[in-house]
Amino acid sequence: MSYASLRECVDDLERHRQLIRIESPVDAHLEAAAIHRRVHAAGGPAIYFANVTGCQFPMVSNLFGTIERTRLMFRDALAGVEQLVRLKANPQAALQHIWRYWRAPLDARYMLPKYVGSGPILAGQTTISQLPQMQSWPHDGGPFVTLPIVYSEDVREPGLRRSNLGMYRVQLAGNQYRRDAEIGLHYQIHRSIGVHHAAAQAAGQPFRVNVLVGGPPSMAVAAVMPLPEGMSELGFAGALGRRRVRMIRRPGALPIHADSDFCIVGTVDPDRLLPEGPFGDHLGYYSLAHDFPVLRVEAVYHRRDAIWPFTVVGRPPQEDTMFGQLIHELTGPMIPTVLPGVHGVHAVDAAGVHPLLLAIGSERYMPFLDAARPQELLTQACAILGQGQLSLAKYLLIVAHHDDPRLQVDDVAAFFSHVLARADWRRDLHFHTQTTIDTLDYSGGGFNAGSKVVVAAAGTKRFELATELPAMLPLPEGFRHPRLVMPGVVAVEGPACPKPSFDHDESARARGIAREETAGVMRRFCEALDVAHPINCFRLIVVVDDSRFVSESLNNFLWAVFTRSNPADDIYGIDEFISEKHWGCRGALVIDARIKPHHAPVLEEDPEIARRVDALGAPGGPLHGII
Repeated sequence: MSYASLRECVDDLERHRQLIRIESPVDAHLEAAAIHRRVHAAGGPAIYFANVTGCQFPMVSNLFGTIERTRLMFRDALAGVEQLVRLKANPQAALQHIWRYWRAPLDARYMLPKYVGSGPILAGQTTISQLPQMQSWPHDGGPFVTLPIVYSEDVREPGLRRSNLGMYRVQLAGNQYRRDAEIGLHYQIHRSIGVHHAAAQAAGQPFRVNVLVGGPPSMAVAAVMPLPEGMSELGFAGALGRRRVRMIRRPGALPIHADSDFCIVGTVDPDRLLPEGPFGDHLGYYSLAHDFPVLRVEAVYHRRDAIWPFTVVGRPPQEDTMFGQLIHELTGPMIPTVLPGVHGVHAVDAAGVHPLLLAIGSERYMPFLDAARPQELLTQACAILGQGQLSLAKYLLIVAHHDDPRLQVDDVAAFFSHVLARADWRRDLHFHTQTTIDTLDYSGGGFNAGSKVVVAAAGTKRFELATELPAMLPLPEGFRHPRLVMPGVVAVEGPACPKPSFDHDESARARGIAREETAGVMRRFCEALDVAHPINCFRLIVVVDDSRFVSESLNNFLWAVFTRSNPADDIYGIDEFISEKHWGCRGALVIDARIKPHHAPVLEEDPEIARRVDALGAPGGPLHGII
C-alpha cells in the first residue's frame, strides 16, 4: 500500500478492522503505555488515542504490533523491496537471473528522493512541552519520543547522498534540559550518526539534526533497517512506501521530510553532554542516566492533522519484535552473501536481541578427517562478530549445517539441544574479553564494556541430555531448589547477591569488593562439586534467584540467563582449567545468572495504572473483549 501520510495508514488499518479508537481521555503519562502493553500482549489491534489529556494532538500505537498487520501495511511493496536488497548485496544476480528480477527497475524508481518547495509538515508550529509527554515506565527520567526518525548529514559533504536516518532515543524533558529549548539525543555505539558527530567534532562546529515523528510508516522501518553498504535509508523508505520521499529544501539548514507529522529542528554542539535517562528499555530493565549529546531546539513543526505515533519497549516480546521479524524476512536471504559460508543468523528476541545470537555455518576445511571439530566455524564466528550490530552480541552459539541439515536457526529449543549434545566444554568455548557490548546492557564491568563467548559445536552427537532430576542431588550449602529447564539444563537457586546500588558516588573499591564476594560464592559452588557428582548428568547449570521462574518457560530462561550474565565474569565450570591460555572445564558448564549489585533494576508497572487499564477492559469499556 502506498501511504502519503500516517493518517492514510490509520484510516486503512481501520477499514481492515486492524485499529480501534479510544475516545475517552487517556493520560500520556504511564497510562497510554500501559494500555499499549496489554493490547499488544493480547495480539490486539493498533490503538488510536483520540483524546490525550492536556494535549491537542492524538496518538497512535501498536501499528507494527503483529507481523500480519505489518505485512498488510506494506502488502504491495515487500516482494519488490526484498529483490532490491538482494540485488544491492549481489548485483550480478540480475545478470544471472534476469527473469526473476524483472520488476526491480520498476521498484527502483521510487528510491530517488526528490526536493520540493513546501509540504504539509510546515502547516503549524508548536513547542516541545505542547507535544504528547509520553512516559512509559514509572522511573523514566521524563517523557520520550519512542519512534523518532533522526535525520543528520555529514558537515564535510552535506546533502542527501551522505545523510543518515536512524532511530535514536530522544528525551523531551526532565533532568537538566532547559524547558522547550533542549532535548536529549541518545545514540549508542555502532550507529551511523556517530560518524556525523565525529566529523563535526573534528571540524570544530555544531551539526544540524532533524527529529522526525510520524509520516508514512515506511520511514520508521527505514530508520531501523540494517541496510547494505551504500544503500540509502531514504531510498529504502521510498521503495517500501512505493513513492519517492519528498524533502523540503531549506537554504542554510537541513531538509525536512515534507510528509512527516512532526519535525523538531535543532543543532548539536559536539562537545556538550548532559545526563539522559533513566529509561525502561528493550532488555526489560532501566538503562541508567549517562551523559549524552544535547539537541538545542530551534523550531517544532507539525502538519494540520498530525498524529503522534509511539511504541513501548520493555522485556521482550514487544512491538519492536515485529521490526526484527520484518528485518529478518527482508535481509535474511542476504546472509550467505555478506557472510560467506554462513547459512543463517538469529538474534534471539526473548533474550533481548543482542545478548544471544544463534548461527548455522559450514565446516568444509578438512572434510577428510574422521573426528570433526570446529574449524571454519570459528572463522565464521569472527566474521559474524565483526558485522554491524551483530558485533554487540555477548553469546554466539554456532553449529555446522551438515551435522543436521533440518535444524532451523530460529528453533531455539532444538538449537540448544543440538549444541549441548555436541559441544565439548574442554575445547569449544572461545572468549573475547575487555570488549564492547550493547550500551543498554549492564551485565558487564562498565558502560559499553563487557565480554563475549563463542560456543562452536561440530560433529556427531557426543552426549545424552538428562530429561529428569536424579533421585539424589546434594548441593553445596546455600544452593537449593534444582529444577529441570530443558533437556540437559538445570536451574539452581543460589544465595542472593547484595542488593543493587545505583549510587554514582559509590567508590570503585566498594563495587569491586561486592563483585569479588559474588564471584567467591560461585567458586565455592564449583569447588564443592567434582566430575563424579550426579549434577554432571546436566551439560549446563544456571544459578539463578528464582529457579521456578526460570524453569516455567523457555522465554523466562532466555531472558533471565542471557541478560543477567557477562561471559568472562559469570561463566564457571566443574573441574575448570586453563591450558595455553584457553579456559575449559571437564564437568558441567555453570552460568551465574543471579541479579548482581551492578545490574540495572527490572521494569515494573505502577499498580494504580494497571487497575485503570483493567477498568477499560471491563464490560462496556473500550477494550472489552481485547484485553
